[in-house]
Amino acid sequence: MEEFFDNELVQKFEAMIENNDELYFETEEYEEIIIHYLEMGDISFADMATKYGLKIHPNSLDLKVKQFEVLLELEKYAEAKHLMAELKPSCTDNTDFLVCCAKYYSNLGNPRRSIEYCELALELKEEENFLHNFIADEYINLEDPFKALKHYKLALSFDQLDDYALENVMVCYNQLKRGDEAIEFLNGYLDQFAFSETAWYEYGQFYFNKKNYEEAIRGFDYLLAINSQSIGVYANKAACYEAMGEWQKAISVYEEMLELEYTKSFTFYKIGLCYKENKQPVQALNAFQKSLRDDPQFYLSMMEQSYLYEEIGSMREALHFAEEAVSLNETSLDYQKRLAFLYIDAGKFEESLECLKKLVSYEPTRFYNWYAHSEVLMLIGEYEEAVTVLSEAIRKHNRGELYYQLSNCYFHLNNQKKGRASLAKALELDPQLLEDMQQKYPFIKEEVDKVKTKKK
Repeated sequence: MEEFFDNELVQKFEAMIENNDELYFETEEYEEIIIHYLEMGDISFADMATKYGLKIHPNSLDLKVKQFEVLLELEKYAEAKHLMAELKPSCTDNTDFLVCCAKYYSNLGNPRRSIEYCELALELKEEENFLHNFIADEYINLEDPFKALKHYKLALSFDQLDDYALENVMVCYNQLKRGDEAIEFLNGYLDQFAFSETAWYEYGQFYFNKKNYEEAIRGFDYLLAINSQSIGVYANKAACYEAMGEWQKAISVYEEMLELEYTKSFTFYKIGLCYKENKQPVQALNAFQKSLRDDPQFYLSMMEQSYLYEEIGSMREALHFAEEAVSLNETSLDYQKRLAFLYIDAGKFEESLECLKKLVSYEPTRFYNWYAHSEVLMLIGEYEEAVTVLSEAIRKHNRGELYYQLSNCYFHLNNQKKGRASLAKALELDPQLLEDMQQKYPFIKEEVDKVKTKKK
């Protein structure tokens, strides 16, 4: 890898650019330079190297093919099409050219044409592994996992250690719902390549998805025996124990992870969740606090502390951590709902309004957002604003509860006519709510007989 970054040709080319010199490079040298930049993802320098190369070697087909590839990376499809037509008579036996043609049609959303060019390239007996993977990917785009499976397997036959092909073989089996064949294939592969990390990972995932957690753990243990530094595998193994309700075992696995991790906040968070599920709130709080010491802005642990403090009756702390979590993740509607609830529970009605306004703004189709918003406005005596909110709410939700609320607002505003009209509508929509609403809103109790008499 170090040699790749310290490529002498590339350094010489870049020095030429920097010093505004004119040095001579052979065609093959320019190819190597361009390939370097393409592999590094530095397309602007690949484009520059291509132009310099063609300036010195204007008739080089190999450099023109590289130019074709660069144009595709730059998404300059009109220029790429023109160059493709120019090169076609001379490059039908050039694998790189045919691959570029396949990429051109793939990028333009024509998988079948792309496959045709890959099949032409296969006849040249070069890059078979790459080409079969390419064809398989195009069949995935065509939503044909059966043919994709065939070509991923062919790709694997040309490079038996191709993890990409192996993973996608399992994806195709899953899409085809051929689980028995999938595990038979995987067991056969493991018989040949018992130290394949990817194969053991797929083995574990296969059984995890089948909810055979003991067998999944067996697969993950084999993988960890091969590579004890595979941090993600510890998480998968722990997830198996969690699914089995073996919370203490899951915690033990997460603690092993901690020894390998640089950033530990998420793992402490997961440990906290396990303690919480195991009905050990003190240990859970301790884990969440460690999570926040590692990352003071880890809002998931903040909110979990809020839930735990609520469970043990410490509502002041529950509100504090909910406020902190929301300040770091204002877009979470669940967090906004929880904070609104805690403000209301603490009697901080005005503070809850900011949350409730966001909820009706982002979830206008949810009835209870409007109901809660108007209820709080009435609690603090803002009846006029409540009328405005309820009028908007009724346009979206023609429900009796809102009309009962609206009638209460109008009665408080001494607008008896509109109050009775709203109450009449409420009784028409949902008379069964009357008893509850009379207890909540005393004005309704006084007015209901008048409304009923008038209707008669």
